[in-house]
Amino acid sequence: MITGNEIRTRFLKFFEQRGHTIVSSSSLVPHNDPTLLFTNAGMNQFKDLFLGKEKRDYTRATSSQKCVRAGGKHNDLENVGRTARHHTFFEMLGNFSFGDYFKKEAIAYAWEFLTEEMGLDKNHLYVTVYTDDDEAADIWHDQEGVPRERIFRFGEKDNFWSMGDTGPCGPCTEIFWDNGPEVGCDSPDCNVGCDCDRYMEIWNNVFMQFDRSADGTLTPLPKPSVDTRGSSPTTTPTCCAPLSLLSKRSAARSTATTSTTASPCGLSPTTVGPPPF
Repeated sequence: MITGNEIRTRFLKFFEQRGHTIVSSSSLVPHNDPTLLFTNAGMNQFKDLFLGKEKRDYTRATSSQKCVRAGGKHNDLENVGRTARHHTFFEMLGNFSFGDYFKKEAIAYAWEFLTEEMGLDKNHLYVTVYTDDDEAADIWHDQEGVPRERIFRFGEKDNFWSMGDTGPCGPCTEIFWDNGPEVGCDSPDCNVGCDCDRYMEIWNNVFMQFDRSADGTLTPLPKPSVDTRGSSPTTTPTCCAPLSLLSKRSAARSTATTSTTASPCGLSPTTVGPPPF
């Protein structure tokens, strides 16, 4: 069984080998950002880069960011214990482009990491795009060979991400793993987007294109950018996009041997079953 530490290392090295600078996790309490009480995403520390207010000596970054989602816009507290995929504290793996690459490269990196680096079966993967994002849908089909029937379109609630009520935001495309019908809700209408644990989000590419003001106005950003996230498994509790959730597929079918990995943050260990890679 692969551990969470190994997945984190492979993720960071994968993107470092593709020109990304590894950036350390920032504080759980954001500095100089009154819009957030706690860091809720890997992109928080890069907010001013997305807005064009700051420049650094790199245009590509990758990180494993400690996050809390227990209040505010991204509050998962009410879902803890109700699903197999929500917790309040977790590590979010991310790769970021600040005006460098955009949709084609972000989608290619995501697919390559999951299907080649991690060896996931493409037949268990589905993708979603924002309702009118024909460009992303075409990239998934034409560039990566995902069948049209495996590409789903959803509206702003599911496929348009923003850090908070204001700030950088944009349409997103997500990758889901199918745990199989035996893990689902048994509804004949169960499909990608169902609230049960059959289809589980494991990746989210956000195409940062706008700055949302307090009145809801969307102003195009100086340079379209990429904010990608998945959650680091087994080492800490996980949230909405954990790679560790792939282990649920095996754990749900048998009482397979589990592995416990201590949290690097002093939290209680998390026990999971073996993932399918």
